[in-house]
Amino acid sequence: MAAKRNDLLGRLADLSEEAIQRLSDVPGGDRALGALNALRERTDELQRRVRGLEGLEQRLADLEKKVDTLSKAQPSSGRSRARKTTSTKSSSTAAKKKSQ
Repeated sequence: MAAKRNDLLGRLADLSEEAIQRLSDVPGGDRALGALNALRERTDELQRRVRGLEGLEQRLADLEKKVDTLSKAQPSSGRSRARKTTSTKSSSTAAKKKSQ
């Protein structure tokens, strides 16, 4: 079975080489081959960039976990102070309007 597979792959490689040779002989074939080679290079570059993004995603997930743990560890007293100041201001403004 392995011999047939190697023979089949060898034949496929030979046929593809012949097709590329014929394509280069056709008018405009050089441009087509150039475009295919440029596409291959761009695809390789894109694959390298995507591999780099995987590492960044992992770092981002780790940082998000750290932020969650730090936000849970801090007391929420800062929020209640802000609410007190806004409620005090609105009540004093309402009292001034009633006295006028």
